[in-house]
Amino acid sequence: MENWQLQDAKNRFSEIVNEALRNGPQIVTRHGKKTVVIMSVEQYQRLVKPKINIIDFFQESPFRGEDLDLSRQKDSAREVVI
Repeated sequence: MENWQLQDAKNRFSEIVNEALRNGPQIVTRHGKKTVVIMSVEQYQRLVKPKINIIDFFQESPFRGEDLDLSRQKDSAREVVI
């Protein structure tokens, strides 16, 4: 990952995008501190994709097979005062 100062990043944005596509994420700094990362959409989607699907999540739950009471209370809702 290469570091880019914010001012350089503004002036060379197309170059940074091309670098991110070719060589991976690029870091932009402001006042010497790492601030943002520019990366390809494919890399971002891999990063945020859930590691496990919802069915597997529930099947691996420690509560699987437990007799959980999921019924709702039947009393009326509380009064709302406006």
